Amino acid sequence: MTRLKSKTRHRAAKGILILCLTLLLIAAALNWLFASSQQENPLASLQTATVERGDLEVTVACTGSLKAVGTVEVGTEVSGTIKKVLADYNDRVVKGQILAELDLELFEAEAVSARAATLRANALLQQAQTEYRRNQPLLQQGHLSAQEFLAYQTNLATAEADLMAAEASQKKAETNLRNASIRSPIDGTVIEREIEKGQTVAANFSTPTLFILAEDLARMEIEADVDESDIGQIKQGQQVRFTVQAYAEKIFPGTVTQIRLNPTEESHVVTYTVVITAANDKSLLLPGMTATIDFIIQDLKNTLLAPNAALQYATRALSVHDGAALVVVDDQGRSQTLAVTAGPSNGAHTAVTGSNLIAGLTVVTGTKTPAKQSSGNLFSRLMPRPPGRGK
Repeated sequence: MTRLKSKTRHRAAKGILILCLTLLLIAAALNWLFASSQQENPLASLQTATVERGDLEVTVACTGSLKAVGTVEVGTEVSGTIKKVLADYNDRVVKGQILAELDLELFEAEAVSARAATLRANALLQQAQTEYRRNQPLLQQGHLSAQEFLAYQTNLATAEADLMAAEASQKKAETNLRNASIRSPIDGTVIEREIEKGQTVAANFSTPTLFILAEDLARMEIEADVDESDIGQIKQGQQVRFTVQAYAEKIFPGTVTQIRLNPTEESHVVTYTVVITAANDKSLLLPGMTATIDFIIQDLKNTLLAPNAALQYATRALSVHDGAALVVVDDQGRSQTLAVTAGPSNGAHTAVTGSNLIAGLTVVTGTKTPAKQSSGNLFSRLMPRPPGRGK
C-alpha cells in the first residue's frame, strides 16, 4: 500500500514537471514572437508626424478699447446758470447748432452797457477832435502857447484811448453773449451730456466739459497697448482682425493707422499705443468696448508645414545648430536627414522649404517612452501566484 502511494506521488510530480516545462516552452516562444514583431516594426519606438501643405498665419495678440473717430469735448468759456438744454444723448447735431443756453439776462445787460460806454467814448472823442482843430490855428498864429495847446492834444489822445478801450469792452461783452449759447463745433452725434437745466458752470479756472460729440460713428478707432517685444513687427497700414465680447462669434477687420512713439511703463512693462481704424457701417461697435486684437504679421498660403517638434528632434538628435533639418523615415523604418530652410512659425508649425521635400513625408518628432513592465516574465504572468504572496 505504501509503495502504491509512493508511485502515485511520483507520477503526479512528474506530470507537474512536464506541465511546467511545457508552459516554459510556450512562454519562450511567445517572448521570441513578441521580440521579433518589435524588430520587424522599427517605427514602434518613434513618434512621427507628416509634412503637410496648408496656410500659415503668424499673429501678435493684444487688447485695446474702442473710441469714436474725431471725438470733441464741448465746453463753455463763460460762467453762468444753464437755462436750456437743447441736445441729448445720441442726438445728431450739425455745426453751429445750439446745444445749450446759459441765462442770457446778465450777458445782455453787459453788452448794452458796453455799447453805451462805446457811444459815450465816441462822443468825447468827437468833442476832443473839435477842440483840437479849433485851437490849432491859434497856436500857429501865436495866440496860444505850446503849453496851453498841450492840454488839447492830451484830451484828444485820451479820448482816442478811451474809445479803443470801450470798443474792446463792447467786443468782449458781445462775445460773452454769443458764448452763452453753447454751439456744436462739428457735425456729429452726442455721446455724452454732462449738464442739467439749472446747473451752474464756472469757467474761471478750467473749461468744464458739457458735451462730448463723435464726428463719425461709422468709423471707430482702437487704442491697443503693444508690448515692446512685439512693437518691431507692427507697421503702419498693417491689417488686423479683432473681436468684442458683445459679438463673440463675429470677426471685424481693421488697419493700423498710427504707432505712437511715446512709451508707457507700468510695473517695469513697457508698451506702445497703436491706433487702429475700423469700419462700423452697421453700428455694431460702440465706444468703450474692449477689443481682442490679432495683428497679422505674415500670411502664407499653400506652403509646406512641418511640426516644430520635428525640427527640434533633428536639432537634438543630429546636433544641428547651423540651419535646420528633418529626420524622414519610410514604411520600412529607414531614415534619412533632409536639410531644410525654416521660415515663419506660429508656435506649432513652421513653414519649410528644401529639395526632395514634399507633402506627406513622415518625419520623426521624438521617441516613445517604453512602458513599464513588471519584473516577472511572460511565464510568471501565465502561472498563477501561490497563495499568500500578495496581490
